Amino acid sequence: MHIGTPLSASATRVMLLGSGELGKEVIIALQRLGVEVIAVDRYDGAPGQQVAHRAQTIDMSDGNVLARLIDSEKPDLVVPEIEAIATETLLQLERDGVCRVIPNARAAHLTMNREGIRRLAAEELKLPTSRYAFADSLEQLRAAVEGPRGIGYPCVVKPVMSSSGKGQSRVDAADRLEAAWLHAARGARVGKGRVIVESLIEFDYEITLLTVRALDQSGQVATHFCAPVGHRQEQGDYVESWQPQPMSPVALARARDIAAAVTDDLGGLGLFGVECFVRGDEVWFSEVSPRPHDTGMVTLVTQRHNEFELHARAILGLPVDVGLRATGASAVIYGGVEGEAIRYEDVDAALRVPGSDLRLFGKPVSFPRRRMGVALAEGADVDEARARARDCATRVRPVARPED
Repeated sequence: MHIGTPLSASATRVMLLGSGELGKEVIIALQRLGVEVIAVDRYDGAPGQQVAHRAQTIDMSDGNVLARLIDSEKPDLVVPEIEAIATETLLQLERDGVCRVIPNARAAHLTMNREGIRRLAAEELKLPTSRYAFADSLEQLRAAVEGPRGIGYPCVVKPVMSSSGKGQSRVDAADRLEAAWLHAARGARVGKGRVIVESLIEFDYEITLLTVRALDQSGQVATHFCAPVGHRQEQGDYVESWQPQPMSPVALARARDIAAAVTDDLGGLGLFGVECFVRGDEVWFSEVSPRPHDTGMVTLVTQRHNEFELHARAILGLPVDVGLRATGASAVIYGGVEGEAIRYEDVDAALRVPGSDLRLFGKPVSFPRRRMGVALAEGADVDEARARARDCATRVRPVARPED
């Protein structure tokens, strides 16, 4: 694939569907390679829109609107960055030869819905997963948990369509089931009436195995694995990650086998975030995202090519390097306050933490639990890197703008 000159007739054009903090880093990586980028999101001023060549704001779940925009912009590649997209439209446009979807429209369609990807992994690929069931009502959910062959307590309830842990609950007793159902409905982006309920696996730790499908020197697709990323979640949302996560050789091999199986089936080029639970040498598949992963932001300080550069290079048919250059960690910076155009104070103090760095996303609206930035840090080992990243994150003070 050639790369032209942006804003000219020869330009290589990429359209990003979803332009949050992950999309912003992908856009920067693409622009460094001379690619013209159109950033699309559901609200104005999204982080990626602030750095793209052009910005468009639409309802990406409206297939007619999405099709008109793709027809108007005529991108060489369409790159979904979120799940809440009219993927049926992408399937049709790809079949008609209108656009090329990354990694492909089928992968985008399957992974936007937890039901599709779970059935693929467990029922078709026979990968180890937690026990699960689907429910369309509170009554069905109760039966799925408490029935004769039910999942039982404790369990985890999630919307079939959501991202970044939104709408996810751990349920330990029957009196919490209704609250979990309502929380799932609020957290779903689309499909608010359907959930997946899973048995709780007592794991030692969970990982994201960043897996890259890229072309080798002969033009064939080769699979590359980054060092495993460990992470900690609260209410289903990641709060810190680190790399590398120590694993036994057996567990690492099993995780790579799982990641290879699911990404080979999905196909295409690009980076995938494959999440797994690990206990000793046992490994269970959890989820996969066919795009850079929030826990993978740690690669901004740990890898020669971070996950965003890996994604950009792979989709353009360029060589990739998954080598680890340092041990590091990331820690989320939350908004802490509600308001628009907030300020960040004590950034200087945060960056005095040894080996640290920051990414402030520039989101136009803050609320207490919204992810507004991330602290990054290197360390001699994982413990030191995590301590530094947390220290850096807690020093940043988001402050609401005073009333005019």
